[in-house]
Amino acid sequence: AAPGAADLAAELDADIVAVDVADRAALGEALRGVRVGGIVHAAGILDDAPLTSLTPERLARVMATKVTSAVLLDELTRDQDLAFFVLFSSVVGVLGNAGQAAYAAANAALGSLARRRHAHGAPAQSIAWGLWEVNTGLTEAMTDADRARLARAGVHPLSVGDGLRLFDAALRTPVPELVAARLTRTPGDETSPLLRGRTTTPASPPHRLDGRLARRPAEEQQRLALDLVRTHAATVLGHDSPDLIRPDRAFKEIGFDSLLAVEFRNRLGRATGLRLPATLVFDHPDPGTLAEYLRQQLTGGRHTPSTPGRQAVTGNRATADDPVVIVGMACRYPGGIRSADDLWRFVVEEGDAITGFPTDRGWPDDLYDPEPGSSGHTYARGGGFLHDAADFDADFFGISHREALAMDPQQRHLLEVSWEALEHAGIDPATLRGSDTAVFTGLMYHDYGVRVDVPPDAVAGYLSSGTTGGVASGRVSYVMGLEGPAVTVDTACSSSLVALHLAGQALRAGECSLALAG
Repeated sequence: AAPGAADLAAELDADIVAVDVADRAALGEALRGVRVGGIVHAAGILDDAPLTSLTPERLARVMATKVTSAVLLDELTRDQDLAFFVLFSSVVGVLGNAGQAAYAAANAALGSLARRRHAHGAPAQSIAWGLWEVNTGLTEAMTDADRARLARAGVHPLSVGDGLRLFDAALRTPVPELVAARLTRTPGDETSPLLRGRTTTPASPPHRLDGRLARRPAEEQQRLALDLVRTHAATVLGHDSPDLIRPDRAFKEIGFDSLLAVEFRNRLGRATGLRLPATLVFDHPDPGTLAEYLRQQLTGGRHTPSTPGRQAVTGNRATADDPVVIVGMACRYPGGIRSADDLWRFVVEEGDAITGFPTDRGWPDDLYDPEPGSSGHTYARGGGFLHDAADFDADFFGISHREALAMDPQQRHLLEVSWEALEHAGIDPATLRGSDTAVFTGLMYHDYGVRVDVPPDAVAGYLSSGTTGGVASGRVSYVMGLEGPAVTVDTACSSSLVALHLAGQALRAGECSLALAG
């Protein structure tokens, strides 16, 4: 049923028999009475998944198509005088490729089968093909980013002409296992898997770091480590310059997926000589934090982030009988109040924060009804509103515009006032990454998402995290890289007070040395 099958059969003057080649009985019946001159086993199948996501069923499906069928062809034609026995394998079975655990294993097995036949004097070639230029079949779903990733590993596409010439050459070669691929080396690039096990001249930073880093001043250590991280991050993302990689931007937000994370980990491992965990970019979610981790590993140092907030809490402003002090504040209130100074001025001047209804919220024009109790209406003519509730600098916090639309405005304001509270205390929020700073949030209203009957497709996937109360405190911790407790409290009208109380308890218990609470 494949496109072009009928034309191929006519050109070869051949018959086509449809049979499950992994079914011994069916294959045996198809071969009964047939004199076989040679075999080309060109089965192709993908079920891409990292090793941790593989199931026995997924692995069995790939192995049946690629390996079981080849083994049965070997067994059922041993009494035939074959001129050739060619197995179409893949360079993935030789070099490996992130996310193709089952495919790599199956193709490596084909090479083993070819070597076994060869050892028994039977013809056999397993050809581990590299990428071809034709964008069909198994490579049909490959993106430009996928091809760029292979190119960085030194694997480039073969033309159809070169592929056919290599096939002819393989049939004339008395070697059971062959690689037919266009492979290149970039001079000085030690990150290519093609250089594994070879002696090369170490490249200079920012491409490589080693234990000699410890001899340099601490500031230079961090700079070199950050240059290394940004250089390799830019490479795997396909950027022309590491300057495009912000040290404080989470890897997830700048385009990393699980495959890129693995490639990135592998490149850094080869550049540093360190054995790095597969969860590297999740454990150290931004370039600055990761650079500090690599610096520690290479110098034997401890992670001691600069946290002025700790000094503010434990310094001379705290006393033995007053161990908890407030060092910064921020707020949003009706009446245009955007800071503690605004609030004090408003109280002194006896201001009025009650205004008419906002006009940017899709509320009906007839919202007001003088009759109390009218469904869908209110008998009040105004209220206390944050008129700028829709204003939010999503880019500043590394959040996509679609996700920002799905976020409860309470989450957006919480990010803003948390940042401003730290600045008010004289603390650069970026210096708190990796610290034990905690976040305690009082939150009692959860009606933002439920009022959206049919969410647009663009934001539907973000509504759950955008409207869940428990995410509110965690989002602040995630964006700022804080590693202390993150707790959302809902005790109705006392939520903020309870959050403040819990923050004080956590400070006194030593669970954190700085806390954002409100």
